[in-house]
Amino acid sequence: MVKLKKGIDILADLGGIKTVQEAQALFANKCDQTNLSKLQKITNQEALLKIANAIAMMQPDSVFVNTGSAADIETVRRMSIDKGEETPLSMPDHTIHFDYAKEQGRVVDKTLYIVNEDEDVSVMAKKIIRHEGHAYIKEQMTGIAKGKTLLVGFFSRGPIGAQASLPALEITTSTYVIHSANLLYRNAYEHFDAELARCGYVITNVHSEGTGDPVDFPKMRVFMDRSWLTTFSMHCTYAGNTLLMKKGNHRFAVDLATYYQKESQLSEHMFITGLRGPGGRSTYFAGAAPSGCGKTTTAMVGEDFIGDDLAQIWIDNEGIVRAVNPECGIFGIVEDVNLEGDPYLMKCLREPGCEVIWTNVLIDENKIPYWVGCGEEIPKKGINYTGEWWEGKVDEDGALIPPSNPNARCTLASTNMPNYNKQMAENPRGVPVKVITYSGRDSDTMPPIVVAKNPDQGVVIGASVLSAATATEVGVSGVRRQPWANEPFIPGALADYMEAQFIFFNSPKIKVKPVMAGINYFLTHGARGGEGNKLLGEKRDVRAWLGWLELYANSDVHAIETPIGFIPRYEDLQKLFAGIDKEYPKDLYDKQFAFYLDNIIGRIDLQKGAYEKEDNVPPKLFEIYEEQHKDLESLKAKYGSIVTVEQLIEASQK
Repeated sequence: MVKLKKGIDILADLGGIKTVQEAQALFANKCDQTNLSKLQKITNQEALLKIANAIAMMQPDSVFVNTGSAADIETVRRMSIDKGEETPLSMPDHTIHFDYAKEQGRVVDKTLYIVNEDEDVSVMAKKIIRHEGHAYIKEQMTGIAKGKTLLVGFFSRGPIGAQASLPALEITTSTYVIHSANLLYRNAYEHFDAELARCGYVITNVHSEGTGDPVDFPKMRVFMDRSWLTTFSMHCTYAGNTLLMKKGNHRFAVDLATYYQKESQLSEHMFITGLRGPGGRSTYFAGAAPSGCGKTTTAMVGEDFIGDDLAQIWIDNEGIVRAVNPECGIFGIVEDVNLEGDPYLMKCLREPGCEVIWTNVLIDENKIPYWVGCGEEIPKKGINYTGEWWEGKVDEDGALIPPSNPNARCTLASTNMPNYNKQMAENPRGVPVKVITYSGRDSDTMPPIVVAKNPDQGVVIGASVLSAATATEVGVSGVRRQPWANEPFIPGALADYMEAQFIFFNSPKIKVKPVMAGINYFLTHGARGGEGNKLLGEKRDVRAWLGWLELYANSDVHAIETPIGFIPRYEDLQKLFAGIDKEYPKDLYDKQFAFYLDNIIGRIDLQKGAYEKEDNVPPKLFEIYEEQHKDLESLKAKYGSIVTVEQLIEASQK
């Protein structure tokens, strides 16, 4: 278990500022009168000392305080262009930012948790002992901001006043980072003292992009000090490594939920969206998927869109599971975003009126962005993350360089989305969550939908997420386990996180249990008797899959019981596909929902074997795996290794 405020506070030690009086003297030395007066409105002693120690450690020439006012937001935009971190494009309020060519995603091998001697982390994570982290930060971050302006921002991860919202400081030399934060998070300057008093925690993020010289790449590090809720990022440019309010602070939120808010809160890598059902009702979903596996596309299906990446979840006093989005913007992958599959997002990207920060796409001679899968003719030359680009350009290994990086992004405020429900998204009460989904990138095993029979099976579906590696992670390849699609962001032992999941979803406080389901968009023809890696479905099918879950959650459809959960009936899906103007042949349904038992049994054995190597895993997980394994073997003994839906129905009736 992680213990808060244990061990030396690295930021305080390296900064050396111990009193508010010392902090105020430093502010007076580094700030002009305008920015000094802004800081003087913050009275929380802990926050002031965090800011002062970051300044003292990094030694900037000056400090800019971002309050979130219209004037400050415009100043940040202008600073970023003047500094050269962003370049204006042809569309008004559109800019391009390029990350280092070798830093096009999260630097997984350089991301470490700072821990005390007697603490451990997840077997899937990396760690550094406190004194070693202290030494590295001292070497790399002392004086790193000399000659630069340090920007300080006050933000809230969630609606102001929400039970699960967390206040956070963003302290950085990067104008691009603060500009992105202004789009993605709620400025909380006016409420910061009150939010700290309500919450009791202050999260601190300290970053500098360094010199910009490629020689700095080996020095890149992202450190997360779990005990002091502080991140340190150095020599990095990619937002996932620098905008630490996102995944860095999400890790802290996971720790707090797992160890300090058990049974009351969860912190998840989930979209939140509402689907309209019969009679105009809105049913809210929270859905987990690894980055790059369709989470944003799924979220956009909802008529009441709330968020596409993260969710803070809790049980309210009435026994309802509720959720808020820590963010109020989108930092979305643009590869394969096009008018056919993503009309709402494309409207923002291709029509005037929306502020957008582009990263790592192709910019043509007319300063128009293009990307792989945009559905438009891509220019033969332009500028991209590698510099000048032309069709046929190769890297040092001879591999073709695509026009845009697979992890190229767009950053924009959610209020630009036509389906964004701002009233619900900003409501500190959160939205009532009726459906929870888990998905990965599974080409050959699970059907498109499996609904858990009970909360325990739902937790096991989350624990069993498996996915192909995506471009969001530098230096990662192959197919690997991604429990709850949250694995990269779980600091502690997976057993502890799993226990918290079982406790939460079985809590007697919950009056109406959410439907919990696994969804899979990535089955291929080759895995179902055909040839090739082409998917059996397409993007717009998502509306039918979620539509069925909406009906099921409201008891409007029945399902077929199987050893691993409930699956839809053909006639119900056929109607839903008709609703999106698409035929849904019976033979396609049969391919998608037939059980390839050797694959499913093999998947259970893989997960069971992996979890058996870990300590203190809740026995309930193995009980469910054993039960499912036994029932699947019985099916195989009767019907063979491939079981049709008709045979599943026959077996369920007996």
